[in-house]
Amino acid sequence: MHPAPADPADPDPADPDRVDPAALRARAAAVPPVESRLQRLSDEADGFMPVDEGAALHRWARVALDQAPAPLLEIGTYCGKSAILLGAAARSAIGRAGAPPVVLTLDHHRGSEENQAGWEHHDPSLVVPGLGLMDTLPRFRTTLAATGLEDVVVPVVGRSRTVASFWTTPLSLVFVDGGHAEEHAQGDFEGWAHHLVRGGLLAVHDVFPDPADGGQAPWHVHQRALATGCFVEVDHVGSLRVLVRTRGEAGEPLEG
Repeated sequence: MHPAPADPADPDPADPDRVDPAALRARAAAVPPVESRLQRLSDEADGFMPVDEGAALHRWARVALDQAPAPLLEIGTYCGKSAILLGAAARSAIGRAGAPPVVLTLDHHRGSEENQAGWEHHDPSLVVPGLGLMDTLPRFRTTLAATGLEDVVVPVVGRSRTVASFWTTPLSLVFVDGGHAEEHAQGDFEGWAHHLVRGGLLAVHDVFPDPADGGQAPWHVHQRALATGCFVEVDHVGSLRVLVRTRGEAGEPLEG
């Protein structure tokens, strides 16, 4: 982990409801690793999550659930590689939270831009014969069934903007890992980040400050979140950035 320095957006230390990023980092460092069977199933699942970044995602998901028993939301399921890690965090939190935690994993399951035919990450076995469209949902459900996590990981099938348009439930973590085009990444931020509770976590994957390393839309989301003054970065592992909401309450706008 690479702890971030103190941020001027951090609230007044005298505030009794202050979110303490240093305390959150200490709690994340103490989270046990993913149970070995679930880690193996995640490693075997199709997807694009490096092991060290996945371990960090799991740690911070557990911290989020200890902060608040609100659901976790993953945007961009693909075939379930990271959903297993989030589900492992939820399963380990059962009995300690006020209510059984739930992971909602949202995807239209037609594949992102880079998953389409002719692109680098296209898998022709995921194309529906005779239809010509991708469908990752059956493989995800098969992957999830093998984990025994179907009681805590709930698939939501639809487009992010559509589902966000009627969403009202507070969230403890939002993991942005859907379409990496500017329109989709910004739409995910606009639709979901304001539903985080104070102390909730915004995790953004595939963040590359240097355009030579990757697409810029997730980096722009990361920078936009910091610019609101409502978030402080608490971790940076590979291309995964984790920010905590330090101002406002779930449902309140992040930007003026």
